[in-house]
Amino acid sequence: MPPAAVPPPLPGPLADLAPLLDHWGYLAVALLVLLDNGGIPVPGQTVLVVAAAYSGTGRMDIAGVVALAVAAAVAGDCLGYLIGRSGGRALVHRWGRYVLLTPERFARGEEFFARRGELVVLFARFVDGLRQTNGIIAGTAGMGWWRFLLFNTLGAVLWVGVWAGLAFAAGTRIGTLYAWLARFQLYALIAVVLVAAGLTARHMRRRRARGGAAGR
Repeated sequence: MPPAAVPPPLPGPLADLAPLLDHWGYLAVALLVLLDNGGIPVPGQTVLVVAAAYSGTGRMDIAGVVALAVAAAVAGDCLGYLIGRSGGRALVHRWGRYVLLTPERFARGEEFFARRGELVVLFARFVDGLRQTNGIIAGTAGMGWWRFLLFNTLGAVLWVGVWAGLAFAAGTRIGTLYAWLARFQLYALIAVVLVAAGLTARHMRRRRARGGAAGR
C-alpha cells in the first residue's frame, strides 16, 4: 500500500490549523463548523477548506469531511435559530436601542425576512458575519421553523459543496485557492454593504416622499 501523499505547504492562517487538523481530524472539522455556524466566530470555513485539501492528497476522506461538515453546519444554524427564537426578541427590545436597532427598524427587518428570509438563509454562509448570525436573526425575526430548516439544509449543502469541492480539486494548488477565497470574502462583504446602503437610501427617499405628500 503506497504511503499517503504529503500535503502541500499551507499559506497564511491555513498553516495554523494544520496541527489541529493533524491531531483531531474529523472531530476538529465537525466542532469548528458547528460553532462557526452557531454564532461563535471560529475558523469553521477555513478548517473545511484545509480538510478538503487534505482529502485531495489522500490524508482524509472527502465523503466523510463533506458529510460531517453539512451535518455540523445545519446543526449550528439550528442552534442559532433556537437561541434567537427563545430570547432574541427580548434582547432586541431591551438592548437594541443601544446599537441603533429601534423597535421600528426591527419591525422592518421582520417584514424583510418574511419576504426574503429564505434567500438570506440560503446564501448567508458565504459572507463572514452573516454565516455566524443568520440562524439567530431568523429565529429572532420569527421565521417559520420548517421553512428555515429547509433553506438552512440547502444552504449548508451549497456552502460545503462549493468550498470542499474547490479545495479538493485544488490539491497542491491550495495557496492559489486561499488567495481567491480571501478576495471573494472581501467582494461579498462589499456587495452586502452596497446592497444594504441602497435599500436604506431607497427607504429614506420613500419616507421623505410620503412626508412631503402628507404635508401638501
